This record gives sequence, C-alpha cells and structure tokens, in this order.
Amino acid sequence: MEHRRIKRAALACLLLTAGFTTSCTAEHPKDSPDSSASTSASASASSTEAGARAGAQADALAAAYRKWGIKPLAAPPAPPATKPVAQATAGAGGGVPVISDIPTKEKIVFLTFDDGAEKDPKFVTMMRELKIPFTMFLTDAAIRADYDYFKPLQGLGDSIQNHTLTHPNLRTLSASAQKQEICGQQQKLKDRYGTAPRLFRPPYGNWNEDTRTAVASCGLEKIVLWRESMQIKNMQYQRGDRKLHPGDIILAHFRGPSELKGTTMTEMTANMLRHIQDQGFTVARLEDYL
Repeated sequence: MEHRRIKRAALACLLLTAGFTTSCTAEHPKDSPDSSASTSASASASSTEAGARAGAQADALAAAYRKWGIKPLAAPPAPPATKPVAQATAGAGGGVPVISDIPTKEKIVFLTFDDGAEKDPKFVTMMRELKIPFTMFLTDAAIRADYDYFKPLQGLGDSIQNHTLTHPNLRTLSASAQKQEICGQQQKLKDRYGTAPRLFRPPYGNWNEDTRTAVASCGLEKIVLWRESMQIKNMQYQRGDRKLHPGDIILAHFRGPSELKGTTMTEMTANMLRHIQDQGFTVARLEDYL
C-alpha cells in the first residue's frame, strides 16, 4: 500500500512539471530508512563543503604570509568569557584603570598603532590579507588630511580609539586644557567614524590625576599604555629580561620612510610580527580583553 502511494505521488509530480511549481517530494514515513539515509548524506555533504572552505581559507592565509615574508602566526585562543579586570596603577582613590598589559597566561600580545601620520595603502592591504587584529589610537592633527584612510581598517574590525586632538604632553596642561584635548577628540572620532572610543592613550605615555579625571568625564573607560615599543627593526623593552610576556601591549606608529630611515610601514610591521613569532607568541584583539 505504501509503495503504491509513493508511486502515485511521483506520477503527480511528473505531470505537474510542465508549468506548475509544487512540492514533488514523495512522502516517506518519518523514521523510514530512506529518510535517514538522505539526512545523513546531506549532513556529510555540508561537512565536506565546510571543510573545503576552511581549507581554502587556510591556504589563502598561508599564501599571504609568504607574500609578506613572514612565518604564519598561530591562531589566537578564544576570548575569555569574562574580560580580565585591570587594576588602576596609581591614585589611592582608584578611578580610571591605567593598563600596560593584560592579566593572562596565554602566549598572546596585543598590537596598537598610534598617531596616524603615515597613510600607506599597502598597510591596509597587508592587514586585510594577514587578518592581524590591532587597535588604533589616533590624533586629529595627524589624521585630518585624510580621515577616510582609516575607515577600511575600521571595517576589518580594528577599532579607533582616542589619542588627543594635537598630541601634547598632558602633564604640562591644566585640567581644563586636558579635558579639551581629550573630549574634543572624542567627539571628532565619534562624528567621523560612528563610534565613541572607549580607550585613551596619553601622548608619550605622560599622564597625571587630572588626565584620569578628564578621561572619565569624557566618557572613556581606560587609559592604555604599553610594555614594548616597535622601532624599525627591533623592539624596546621595559623589562630587564628584554622578552615579551603573556598579555603585553605593544606600541607601534603609523610612520613611513621619512621617519623610519627609508623603511616602509609594512616592512616595520613585518619585523614586529617576526619578533612576536620568534618568541612563540601570537596576536589577539585587545578589545576582547578590555
């Protein structure tokens, strides 16, 4: 009886194909062997396709690393379910945390690029191809000639954060002048890039308690410093052992050949990634931990 019913359904579908759209799948009992086999085959095909896509992406990434002359970095670990709590480094009253590294045991570091003076199109290509996460701390005086340069980088998921309007030594400014520098840049970045920054980096790493007060009043959450700074070929380390440590924040700059003795920004970045890879580290996204 079931066989005749399926046969009739198939015949009806055949007759309707000349001009009508309908559901022409012969009905099977829910737990029939044919139904189970079809579901299993579909799942297997989907798994195969997903594996092929992942393999193609891995091949493309490996090719990108070869193009830029870098050994592939390991994939970063999954972000923590709860972001680490960073403690303030100064001030008995607490307040806005001042951070130079992230508390973690994972062999990860975090890349940050400051100012925004150099606007090398090849750097955008490099970051798009290598998929390296980083954070930008931008100064209006350095970026105003070409605000749009940074939008493709933002589109890759790399956030834009606050680095003042004119890059002054904040310690030399009054409380009101500091607030103007920080809040003024906060509004400009929000207007230009659609998102208000959460993080602030003081120029030269110089700050005082007036800075912390201004940062909080401007709607920012944390002051971010660094543990290492990238020069042209080598890093400068704050610790005596001259090594990267888990959770270190690394400072680099948007600089070009005129400031890097003929070295391009992409060459400097490649040198930095080699230092990271050679010490057994990889790069994670700072905002996933802050």
